[in-house]
Amino acid sequence: MAMSALLATGAMQLTPAYADQPIERTDLVHADIDVPGHQAAQVRVDFAPGAFAPKHQHPGEEIAYVIEGSLEYQLDGRKPVTLKAGQSLFIPSGIAHSARNVGIGKASELATYIVTKGSPLVVPVK
Repeated sequence: MAMSALLATGAMQLTPAYADQPIERTDLVHADIDVPGHQAAQVRVDFAPGAFAPKHQHPGEEIAYVIEGSLEYQLDGRKPVTLKAGQSLFIPSGIAHSARNVGIGKASELATYIVTKGSPLVVPVK
């Protein structure tokens, strides 16, 4: 059972939405949950100074927790919000959003998702 909580390759397709950005995603956990057709995923996202994650969405909810630095989040229909280490943000399912490192050093977040199983975790939005 403990092994099912570890990253299962191919369990969820990741879209390289940040392929040309100085952003590194480290997949930590993907696991089925008791909600049929859904799974939990946890990803560490490291942003180089000035790095920008273009507008995207997820097939479920995200909770972003800032581990270090300062990140500005822009959610569609809302004013931008800047979070510092120790602060978190709830992003509803399907809401397009972007994130930018607005600090002078590296910034990192721990992103926790409850998403539709088998869907791409990150879906770019134009």
